[in-house]
Amino acid sequence: MAFFTGRQHMGVAAVIMAVSIFLSRFMGLIRDKVISFYYGASIESDIYFASFVIPDFLNYLLAGGYFSITLIPLLAEYFGKNEEEGWTFLSTVLFWVGVVVTAGTCVAWIGAPYLAKIAAPGFDAASLARLTYFLRIILPAQIFFLLGSCLSGVLYMRKQFMVPALVPLVYNASIILGGLLMIDRGMEGFCWGVLFGAASGSFMLPFLAVRSGGLQWRFSLHHPGLKKFVLLALPLMIGQSIVVLDEQFVRIFGSLTGDGAVSLLNYSRRIMLVPVGVVAQAAGVASYPFLAALVAKGDMMEFNSTLSRALRNTMLFIVPLSFWMISAAEPTLRLIFQQGSFGAHETLAATPLLQIMLASVAFWGVQQMIGRAFYAHKDTITPAVVGSIVSILAIPAYWYLGRTIGVMGVALAGTLSVVVYTLALSAVWTRKFGSDAFSGVARMFLLSAVLCIPAMVASIYAVQQITLMLAERPLTGAFASLAVSGILFCLLYVGTSLLLAPKAIEPVLSFIKGRILRRA
Repeated sequence: MAFFTGRQHMGVAAVIMAVSIFLSRFMGLIRDKVISFYYGASIESDIYFASFVIPDFLNYLLAGGYFSITLIPLLAEYFGKNEEEGWTFLSTVLFWVGVVVTAGTCVAWIGAPYLAKIAAPGFDAASLARLTYFLRIILPAQIFFLLGSCLSGVLYMRKQFMVPALVPLVYNASIILGGLLMIDRGMEGFCWGVLFGAASGSFMLPFLAVRSGGLQWRFSLHHPGLKKFVLLALPLMIGQSIVVLDEQFVRIFGSLTGDGAVSLLNYSRRIMLVPVGVVAQAAGVASYPFLAALVAKGDMMEFNSTLSRALRNTMLFIVPLSFWMISAAEPTLRLIFQQGSFGAHETLAATPLLQIMLASVAFWGVQQMIGRAFYAHKDTITPAVVGSIVSILAIPAYWYLGRTIGVMGVALAGTLSVVVYTLALSAVWTRKFGSDAFSGVARMFLLSAVLCIPAMVASIYAVQQITLMLAERPLTGAFASLAVSGILFCLLYVGTSLLLAPKAIEPVLSFIKGRILRRA
């Protein structure tokens, strides 16, 4: 256990989280591959994906996704005083979080038949009844998610990233295993896998790690830090960001556009989140403790420098990656999902959805970093207010575009909403803290985009030609298309960059050279 609870530096932490998120996204794709193989884009898979709307919203309502973020500064403060004070604060938070989330889960469990109608207004009576059953299986998982998030906050505070990195892997593995063991009962097994994965991965792993680090339970109903924690978390409970509600909006409004739409949107979104997670989320999670420490020291010059460097590096990697994935969207979907009940028709239907979603990837990258920059300043109100306003404005956009354009309109509404939210949040940051953090970021984004154009054109041509050549072997053709287009894109992008803007990719070249020298 000592290996899993050892401290990591920022660079190592970023690598650990990047590998974890990549593997998690990969396992998520395997999970969806299993679902698509057996159920394709059907009403049964739609019901399963829609069953997460209410549990996820309950999690967001209780700021579950931000517990670690809001706790880290307070845990650092109280553990900095003495161990006993830190454990007392943690115990108080765990007690009240457990009480509140259990009560909320019980209320939602009882009201599941009514909540199902909100989650999927386009479903018929039989589908709503099955959705209610799935809801009642998945809802208790939120108790484990939220308590486990509190415990993970301790590990992040101590800069121990190994166990949090394992959590999503165990969770996804449990879902896959549960689904396969109960495949004869439709999607029900996947729901039980969610519950087991939340208990074993999201809660038990962090609990064992914190206990090995000296967990001391102090029963306490009151602590001065509890009020601070509530005040930090309350804006996140009241305010809901479009980046967390987008998935729910996609499911709710997708259910109004026909059977299979929710599944197609989910499969596409899953692939879109791979570059977001591997590049942006990993950088954001790894950098947050260090940004918070710089704020605590009052070193704003270094803070802005660190944030600016992180944003530029994020653009450097995420822009070309998203451009290539747009050009290779069809073979990507074909290779991952086109088997069993997921045929060529579903692949073609999902391709434009994925391409529309990928257009927002760079903006996802910026908001991941800027959001955490606000949290490092213990400012949870501003992102909550901006996020709530954009979310409210997005609802009519989802409805109108979904009604007029169909499922593509739902995807387009999601992309536009993320772009607007990112620009609004960045504008507010600039007004409050100045523009130093964005130094060179816009230039890097535009430069990377321009340098990608020749590579993207060549990649599209390669995909089209290989698809025609291997039309009788769709999976082989998809693999060949991805391999050839990927290599071609990289060579042309690097070559164009070295020719026109060699300094732009200097960080990448330095990273590669460093790894080669180390191995040598």
